[in-house]
Amino acid sequence: MTTDVVTDRAPAGTSAAPGRARRRRRWLTQVGWRHVVGVLAVVFSLFPIVFVVSAAFNPLGTLSSTNLAPTNGLSFANFTELFDRTAFGSWFLNSMMIALTASAASVFLSALAAYAFSRMRFRGRRVGLLSLLLIQMFPQFLAIVAIFMIFTTVSEYWPPIGFNSAGGLMLVYLGGALGVNTWLMKGFFDTLPKELDESATMDGASHAQVFFRIILPLAAPILAVAGLLSFITTINEFLIANVFLTDTGSKTLAVGMYGLLEGAERNSNFGIFAAGTLLTAIPTVLVFQFLQRYIVSGLTSGAVKG
Repeated sequence: MTTDVVTDRAPAGTSAAPGRARRRRRWLTQVGWRHVVGVLAVVFSLFPIVFVVSAAFNPLGTLSSTNLAPTNGLSFANFTELFDRTAFGSWFLNSMMIALTASAASVFLSALAAYAFSRMRFRGRRVGLLSLLLIQMFPQFLAIVAIFMIFTTVSEYWPPIGFNSAGGLMLVYLGGALGVNTWLMKGFFDTLPKELDESATMDGASHAQVFFRIILPLAAPILAVAGLLSFITTINEFLIANVFLTDTGSKTLAVGMYGLLEGAERNSNFGIFAAGTLLTAIPTVLVFQFLQRYIVSGLTSGAVKG
């Protein structure tokens, strides 16, 4: 006697489709949306860069004729007009000199102050650290009126560090960068073993010898990071430089480039402005690429201790 057993079986392959759909939905909800956000962030970041590059090589050189993709061919006419019609070369040299000198001086003075706060114990140490922390909470341009009045008097008695001088502008930049650089370097110096100082002192080394021969070589990452941040901040600064520098020959890149977009010439000079913007970005990119290997280690080590 045989019994027929009837079983309800789904056709082959029908059970895999719901599984794939569930996996796809799970991927979209857990991982896929991150890719979407990343792509949008990249597009948002690249849009102004592509627009400026297109405007720089647009032969018409106007804002109204600029598109994301050049439609009139590529031309270097904007770069030629930039050097022929403006003092871009002088602006570039002024900015590089001021940025490099102010950054180097800021890093050196900040390193000296950070070493004193990190390794020495003296009266007023805690008050000094708290004062630096409090001062750097306020933007420097809040004191622009007071600084302007001070340098008005300085210009009368000592013009080399007054208005329209690179020395006076660098002094202002130094005052704004010392606080944050000192705190950043002090945190890094705290991570260095004090036994190195003690062993060098036992061998007869002075504080200056310990600082220059032991601390500074070990602190190369944080020095590079502080120098990079100071350089980028200085070369891109506009407000204070616009107040201090009024002569055409003494202007920096930010001040000179701003003058190209003033008044009714904004539309006609946009191509020249875009060309100058591309050339202005070259020093910052080169400095960033040269010091890139120090950025991660310097920033993370300087943020461990305070």
